Amino acid sequence: MRALQLQRLDGPDGLQLVDVPEPEAGDSVLIDVVAAGVSFPDLLLTRGQYQLKPALPFIPGVEVAGVVRQAPAGAAVKPGQRVMAFSFGLGGFAEVAAIQPEMVFPIPAGWSFEAAAGVVMNYHTAHFALHRRGRLKAEERVVVHGAAGGVGTAAVQVARGAQARVIAVVSDARKAEVARRAGAHEVLLSTEDWVSQVREKTGGLGANVVVDPVGGDIFDKSLKCLAPEGRLLVVGFAGGRIPEVQVNRLLLRNIDVVGVAWGGFLLHEPSLTPTIAKDLEAMAERGVLTPVVGPVFPLEQGAQALRELDARRATGKVVLRMREG
Repeated sequence: MRALQLQRLDGPDGLQLVDVPEPEAGDSVLIDVVAAGVSFPDLLLTRGQYQLKPALPFIPGVEVAGVVRQAPAGAAVKPGQRVMAFSFGLGGFAEVAAIQPEMVFPIPAGWSFEAAAGVVMNYHTAHFALHRRGRLKAEERVVVHGAAGGVGTAAVQVARGAQARVIAVVSDARKAEVARRAGAHEVLLSTEDWVSQVREKTGGLGANVVVDPVGGDIFDKSLKCLAPEGRLLVVGFAGGRIPEVQVNRLLLRNIDVVGVAWGGFLLHEPSLTPTIAKDLEAMAERGVLTPVVGPVFPLEQGAQALRELDARRATGKVVLRMREG
């Protein structure tokens, strides 16, 4: 099978298109991959900057969508079924993937393989962030940073599905249109005084929840726009700088800074996965979830796909296309 293999920790330039043996099915679901999601952790992996540090060479990629070729007894999916999946063991940037059955889900009717390829990690992360870690309630005010990206658009839609009021923050007008299309009620530009605008649009109260996959200065400013008992959800650091906080600010203003690590949490509580999947499926049936697909690259251009993420040019979910589905 064709696969993109990381052979050097040189960032995207370390990727090489190779021909390697197909994975063994074993107790896994064997999937003929049609499309694979490209994520920020993939970019960090190519530089050796992610917490997971597999030995070289390896095949990156954790999100795929395709058709089941083979499934073990007792699996919830069957051969020939259109599925989307998440792989803890990487290997997604390839034409065939073997993934544990509990992380393989049917694709909702009407969704393309490209749309489904970026769903499991982004939407499960958004749901875990907002509900389990953020304790979101109906009618609360949610600010979503990076709201035109894969995690951001997912967070906008999951928050709307919980009847929250969503304020998106993006860096330019092009991304603002994507955030609106994802379902944000209001869109603000990070190049302006968005902190004051959040307070104005919330009647001076501030946000109940802030979803932050960016970090850096965005995190620092987000602390200033939280309502009393507000929760700032730390999802990632796409902006580069890992921020620090003086905890007296949390004490004086009665606010929380909350870590969000969906994948790591599943190692402690795997039973959370079917609960989240059921809720997301219900939202998909109601039409609340409509994945925003960004640029789609052929497999051989995987390095360029990662560069789009690195430059923060991409909107929606960046996807690699393996074959016609």
